[in-house]
Amino acid sequence: MTETAVPGVYPRGVKLGVDVGTVRVGVAVCDRDGILATPLRTLARNAKKNTDVRILAALAAELDAVEIFVGLPRTLKGEEHASARMASDYAKLLAGALRDSGSEVPVRLVDERLSTVTAHRNLHEAGMSSKDHRKVVDQVAAAGILQHAIDMQKARGTEVGSRVYAESAPGPAGGGAQAGPAAHTQAAEGNQHQNGRLQ
Repeated sequence: MTETAVPGVYPRGVKLGVDVGTVRVGVAVCDRDGILATPLRTLARNAKKNTDVRILAALAAELDAVEIFVGLPRTLKGEEHASARMASDYAKLLAGALRDSGSEVPVRLVDERLSTVTAHRNLHEAGMSSKDHRKVVDQVAAAGILQHAIDMQKARGTEVGSRVYAESAPGPAGGGAQAGPAAHTQAAEGNQHQNGRLQ
């Protein structure tokens, strides 16, 4: 399946935003018109069994999501470190879980610089005590990631982020599947996010 990035064309419908952490995974959702992203839930990260990945895939099916955006953490200089690799690996696992469930919902990585910092600040401004942040900050960060993505889609009139594929995904008929997902992701990411910045 080839990707399309035609001006004026991008999936419309319910979309999910995902903030990946070592302990928790925040999930957010937007309305079908892609106007407002809202916090949805927080999943406990299970790196051994990846139960959270399967729950997320099932949630996408339940909500009839058309797209999932996973935040790609970068430094202010645009560099990628361990947290970015963790997010990329998680996105591939999610793509695999979706594929295994028979879903073709695309998973895309989008720049999430400062999303958690912004989430904490917003919670402070809303009057929530610091000790209560842990319960919802991941969801709020995920909402920031998703809002950023849907706003960029509308502003550019085209798809944003870089599509991620499962590591072991079989190729389309006729071969040509082994254009490694990691290489595809990194190359596309550099092109897509030169102008994307979280506020």
